[in-house]
Amino acid sequence: MIDLHTHTLLSDGDLLPSELARRAQEKGYKVIGITDHVDSSNIDFVVPRIIAVCKDINKNWKIKTIPGVEITHMPLELIKSAVKSIRSLGVKLVLAHGETIVEPVLKGTNKESILSGVSILAHPGLITIEDALLAAEKNVYLEITARKGHSLGNGHVVKIARMAGAKLVLNTDSHTPENLITKGFAESVLLGAGLDEKEIMQVFRNSEELVASLA
Repeated sequence: MIDLHTHTLLSDGDLLPSELARRAQEKGYKVIGITDHVDSSNIDFVVPRIIAVCKDINKNWKIKTIPGVEITHMPLELIKSAVKSIRSLGVKLVLAHGETIVEPVLKGTNKESILSGVSILAHPGLITIEDALLAAEKNVYLEITARKGHSLGNGHVVKIARMAGAKLVLNTDSHTPENLITKGFAESVLLGAGLDEKEIMQVFRNSEELVASLA
């Protein structure tokens, strides 16, 4: 199981990064991305701490942790510079909080995040075909999510991604221990989003591909 979207108490999650990673390992995870929420107020605080704890975990445990962030509810004009700043600090896994239908995300966030070169556009909601085509062109992965609420857009994301040839990944957006899932449950989420068995296997391969690109 690979999950590249989770949160700790460094933002709005419940657990320390080490406990989250340990619980994920017990759940059968091979790789977990720790991607706490950031904006201009806390990039300099969050990023070095995530890098440090991931380094410690990777030295001592079997589970691979990848330091990352989720740029969340930022002004559109600042997203590109935020991505550049985050990557200059040593983090390659950069997510953007997409235009989920259950939060008042600023219209245009999906497009600006894709243009800014994020790794994954998280829960992109009612993404347009134009933005999905742009994601395919820029090699930005679109997220299918296991998280309640955000998952209401999964079926639409799958439909538009198919039309555009955009790559999909599955993540949990975990905030609590209960949000972590098994591979079997992940398969059920993907099946429920409208993917067939061949497409489900491709989603898992996409996550492996993305992890390899971050090495």
